[in-house]
Order: sequence, then C-alpha cells, then structure tokens
Amino acid sequence: MSKPELEMITGMTWGWTGVRGTWEGPDAEHSMNEMAKLNVGWAGITLGAMQATAQSTEITYWQEPTVTDGEVRAAIRRAKELGMKVVMKPVVNCADGTWRAHINFFDMDIPGEPTWSQWFASYGKFILHYAEIAEQEGCEMLCIGCEMVQTDKREAEWRALIAEVRKVYGGLITYNCDKYQEGNVKWWDAVDIISSSGYYPIGEWERHLDRIQEAVSPYEKPFFFMEAGCPSREGSPLRPNDWSLPGAPSGEAQKSYYEAMFSACEKRGWVRGFMLWDWPARLYGEEDAAANDDYCMYAKPAAAVVRDYYGRI
Repeated sequence: MSKPELEMITGMTWGWTGVRGTWEGPDAEHSMNEMAKLNVGWAGITLGAMQATAQSTEITYWQEPTVTDGEVRAAIRRAKELGMKVVMKPVVNCADGTWRAHINFFDMDIPGEPTWSQWFASYGKFILHYAEIAEQEGCEMLCIGCEMVQTDKREAEWRALIAEVRKVYGGLITYNCDKYQEGNVKWWDAVDIISSSGYYPIGEWERHLDRIQEAVSPYEKPFFFMEAGCPSREGSPLRPNDWSLPGAPSGEAQKSYYEAMFSACEKRGWVRGFMLWDWPARLYGEEDAAANDDYCMYAKPAAAVVRDYYGRI
C-alpha cells in the first residue's frame, strides 16, 4: 500500500476508564513504570466521560467520575519522562451501561426530540477541551473518537469537528473505528492515520487483514490498531472482544492469542503497530496475576511476548 511512512507504534492503552483520583500517586507511578518495561514506546492516555444514556445530548466531562485535567496532565508528563510518546484518547461512555456504539438519533433533526446537532455540539466541546490539553502538553497524537459505530455515518459532522480540532491541535489525528467497521467510514481522508479495534478471533486474522487492507488502501494513509488484545481467560482467543465471556483464568490462552496476532500482523508492512488493550492505573499484585482474567498482561505469560515483539519491531 502506498502511504506516508509512520514509525512502528509500540503502544499500550493506559488508565482506562480514568476514574477521578486514580491517575496520580504511587500506584499510578508504579503502573506506568511497569508498563514501560515492556518496551512500550507510546502511551495511550485514555479516559472516559459520561452521558446519561445513548440518546442523551450532554457529555459531562468536567464531572466525576472523569479524571481531572490536572491528573491528565500529570499522566502525560509522566509518560514523557519515561521516554514515551503520547496519544490523547478521550472516550464517551453511557452512564446506564449502554455501549457507546449505540449512541444514535433520528437522521433528521426533529423538534422536541434529541438530535444529532445537539449531540455533536456537546461532543465537539468535549473533544476540543482535550485537544487543547494535548496541544499544550505536546501529545504526538489525538484520537477523536472510539467505536462510535452509529455516528460513523454522520460524515459532515465528523469532517466539521476535525476541521475545528485542527485549529487548536497541530499533532496527528486519528479515529478509532470499531472492529469490522474499517470499510464503513467514508471520511478517512480527513484524518492523518486510520485506526481500528483489532479484536479478531485467533484463527481469523489473515482474512481480516486482507479485508482491512482492501478497505483502507484507497486512502493512502498509515494504519494501526488503536486497540487490540485478549483477556487471560479460557475461550477468549475465539472471542477477544467479549470482556464478560465466562471462563477460567488462563495466562496461556492470552499468550497464544498475542503470538498469533503478532505473527499475522508482522507480515503486513502496512500495519504500523498497536495500542494494546490495556494497562490500568492501579495494577493488581504480581502474586494475583495467575487469578486475574482481564486484558492486562502484567506479570502474565503474554507480557514476555509483548516485550520481545516491541523490542524488535
């Protein structure tokens, strides 16, 4: 694929969901120090802000539980002190538990009903707020949205938002589409880098990489996986996107997934890396790693796979 070259992104998503009070202090410092030991060169500083439901039109990013601006700046500065580049990634969540991919409104603005215009006005303020912080703190990249499947069709609004972001932020801009959606975003030309969530079943990476390449190659933009990973749980390699899948803890299952994913992707030069999912601001104890069945690979067999792969690409 012909596209501008992008350095290999050896990244890790840090701090999700960004709960106020957790991003500063010894625990947060320990977490980032341990993350850096895996040859992580990019930190995805990732926070969540709330709207009440999927049909609400106000995103209250200044309120709890979202981390404070001071915590955001402290996390960025700590990552840079450790030699990492930073992707600033603000993400909207629904307080009632509905997945953000289902945020949706009538195609046309209808009087008396919540509208796309109202929602994008609030979402724009949210993203611009963190774009300004990203600019002030020297973040190399800004992710303007994550897995917003029902919003992807709102091309005009996304293009307008990107234009506004560029007025306050001079770094690289990406949008993190959801898995399987790489071909459904029609405004990839407006961003600098195309990215998606790579939660594909362990035996299906090759065919999905073929599909993604076909979908994104016309845009001649760099591509990487803004999210990718697998819980350390039996059965999860076959359904890595399902964080609630029942299964016993299994570090070997997670390790096998990472080996397969890296093996498939390193043969594709157009895949410029990963922002792996994920690394919390407060780690579980090393002695508890074998019983932990979440995505974080701290003190699990997959950690060595990540460290070795990131150390050589």
